[in-house]
Amino acid sequence: MLKIGPIEMKNQVILAPMAGVCNTAFRLIAKRFGAGLVCAEMVADRGIIHHNQRTLDMLYVDERERPLSLQIFGGSRETLVQAAKYVDKNTNADIIDINMGCPVPKVTKCDAGSRWLLDPDKIYEMVAAVVDAVDKPVTVKMRKGWDDDHIYAVRNAQAVERAGGQAVAVHGRTRVQMYEGVADWDIIRQVKESVGIPVIGNGDVRTPVDAKRMLDETGVDGVMIGRGALGNPWMLYRTVKYLESGVLPPEPTAKEKVDVCRIHFDQLSKLKGEHIASMEMRKHAAWYMKGLSCGNEVRKRINQCETGEELRQVLIDFRETLQPEAAPTV
Repeated sequence: MLKIGPIEMKNQVILAPMAGVCNTAFRLIAKRFGAGLVCAEMVADRGIIHHNQRTLDMLYVDERERPLSLQIFGGSRETLVQAAKYVDKNTNADIIDINMGCPVPKVTKCDAGSRWLLDPDKIYEMVAAVVDAVDKPVTVKMRKGWDDDHIYAVRNAQAVERAGGQAVAVHGRTRVQMYEGVADWDIIRQVKESVGIPVIGNGDVRTPVDAKRMLDETGVDGVMIGRGALGNPWMLYRTVKYLESGVLPPEPTAKEKVDVCRIHFDQLSKLKGEHIASMEMRKHAAWYMKGLSCGNEVRKRINQCETGEELRQVLIDFRETLQPEAAPTV
């Protein structure tokens, strides 16, 4: 079973820290669907140390989410350490994760995120400084490299281990690839073979069968699921069950998708208020409705909703149009 420092997970399935997605509302659903560990969306170190209220709100952790990894990012050792200390003392997160994978320019131009991938020495210094400053276990999420000419994943992971990091998650794409192309699982295998700390594989795990194949081909200790879980928390549940038993649970019915979409919206409303939740739910609803008959029409109607009451009514009306689905044959 996966263990990071003293923190034990009940399985090897981890929800990735997706920016703009992995707030408490979504993380609670991921937990409901069996994720062994959930990761919060990345939080800026400077926002924490300047006590920006919106940033501090992102540090909220519901006890039901635990174990939880809270991810921070930054380019300065001083500010990163200060932020890590704040998270260590003022939140009930179980793990502090350092982001070395974010590819977006507004992060990399601040010498943060995947910019670190170019310098194993900096990785060592930054991780060591954070490890020395906090009591919680420290982990790192990184990519395989900056571009095809700068693939230092093995050296970077070894730097994390030397610095006292307790685990490393590796996304098998370069920063230049962003989220395009094919994830390189072979580099993940090389990382696993080169360090003694747990390694978590990430990239192109779209089905439970993919998760099993990644474990078998790379030897990683856990699989991290990101985009595959968007509007589809059943991916987490089905992966957990498939890894446990070798039996693949059925896909969700259309009614189940609508029901969980409504639960997600209710939790988002409690977290952010009805108006903001109605705006944010547009992207989530599009993911939940993907592939459903008339789902595109429902998505368009949801995009026009201004209130929570309107949004709920659209989902209720849609659910009532759905035909009962045949019970699976045994």
